[in-house]
Amino acid sequence: KGTPLERFARGGGRALGQDRIQELDKRGIDLQALDINTFWWYAAERDLATKIVQVQDEGLSKWCAAHPDRFVAFTSPALQFPDLAAEQIEHAVKNLGMRGVAVGGHVAGEPLSMPKYDPFWAKVQDLGVMVFMHPNNAENVAKKDAFAGAGDLGNIIGNPLETGLFLTHLIFDGTLDRFPGLKICGAHAGGYLPSYLGRTDVACDVRQNAKCVNKKHPREYMHDQIFADSMVFTPEGIRHLVAEMGPTQVVYGTDIPLVWPDTIDAILAAEIPDAPKEAILCGN
Repeated sequence: KGTPLERFARGGGRALGQDRIQELDKRGIDLQALDINTFWWYAAERDLATKIVQVQDEGLSKWCAAHPDRFVAFTSPALQFPDLAAEQIEHAVKNLGMRGVAVGGHVAGEPLSMPKYDPFWAKVQDLGVMVFMHPNNAENVAKKDAFAGAGDLGNIIGNPLETGLFLTHLIFDGTLDRFPGLKICGAHAGGYLPSYLGRTDVACDVRQNAKCVNKKHPREYMHDQIFADSMVFTPEGIRHLVAEMGPTQVVYGTDIPLVWPDTIDAILAAEIPDAPKEAILCGN
């Protein structure tokens, strides 16, 4: 019983079927980019991780091929083996027609700005595809039970915390300088980074112990290499994203078929000109 969205939510919300297309139609969404996250396969050994990613990519590719005017897909490679991840994304993009790469905010607590992950970033840059980062409750930074209690704080606080930390590592540790062609989109409006960008932006100037290796101010990467989706839910949140990042760096996002609200109304009501609204909803 209930709407297709309610049925999805009760069943885990992750199925690919006609109900999903109907939900997109109801919202006027022409094209959806699909990815698989939670990234539990980061803990798998090499052979098993290879098989898991193969099954995921082939399944998504088959679905997109059956609905080429409605869906594209991102691969979610096994980042615990950076050389394997590079092979997986090359195969996904060149042979399966995938349009980008989905990653978590860390691998077993390690930031992806560590040099060991450079073979992965090099391949992404070479292929010229977008990387979409989706967090998983900041398990890499929060002590056990830190988010216990009411409010689903692992999601509400942990997710934007993990995203902000992920993006800031890429800036301060020099990854975005080593690979200036990278395009990174942070889920959920870029986490906390755009919301408190001023402190991040001056840190390397005023904190002698910061030991930053980035070649530019953080705000400059936010206007070029870093993108954010619109999942901030309020018109003022959208206005602020555009003010901090520029109108080219914000893209429409949705958790369909999960239960978070759409952001179409927030975009339309934001106190920004019509041209940026159109860009966020489709052009970008």
